[in-house]
Amino acid sequence: MALGLIGKKIGMTQIFSEEGEVIPVTVIEAGPCVVIAKKTEEKHGYRAIQVGFGTQKESRLSLPVLGQFKKVSLPPCRILKEFRFDDVDSFEVGQKLTVELFSVGEKVAVTGRSKGRGFAGVVKRWGFSGGPGAHGSMFHRAPGSIGSSAFPSRVFKGKRLPGHYGNAQITIRNLEVVDVKPEYNLLLVKGSVPGGRRGIVFIKKLK
Repeated sequence: MALGLIGKKIGMTQIFSEEGEVIPVTVIEAGPCVVIAKKTEEKHGYRAIQVGFGTQKESRLSLPVLGQFKKVSLPPCRILKEFRFDDVDSFEVGQKLTVELFSVGEKVAVTGRSKGRGFAGVVKRWGFSGGPGAHGSMFHRAPGSIGSSAFPSRVFKGKRLPGHYGNAQITIRNLEVVDVKPEYNLLLVKGSVPGGRRGIVFIKKLK
């Protein structure tokens, strides 16, 4: 259980360390996020804070969700996310959380949705080598034999076959925070994070 922020992936670039080493980084617009609600053990059965990110028109929200914002006199947010956190009493509804929550050198976990690639074959989806590429082979990118003989006369579950590829929630752990720019609400983490540009990601502190 750790605190975190909601952000938007801006893209990738590279920076240079003091030793001249090239460091590939992902730029994330993290926050500012607003504390919408607090979940307590006595009332909800668990402890967490609910934060919001971005802005949204009231006409695009359902009445129950809109009422949640009006109850606490806050403007509607586009994205809502709960972070399990023990010390919820240290936060107040309406409080803003910024990238200053993180520090350089800290390890974080980033969760996002990977790029959707539609229906893909086994070569693209699983990295199968395929067959010979010469003319007349008649076996280039096919999966090959998948069935069994008389026993067990079925295909086992989990067999790597063609199918939907991508568009799945992925979490990358132990990403290092390289730089924090509070004046621009930017967080630079070493390496890549899931999803395309402008994709929503969740950055969580690691203990």
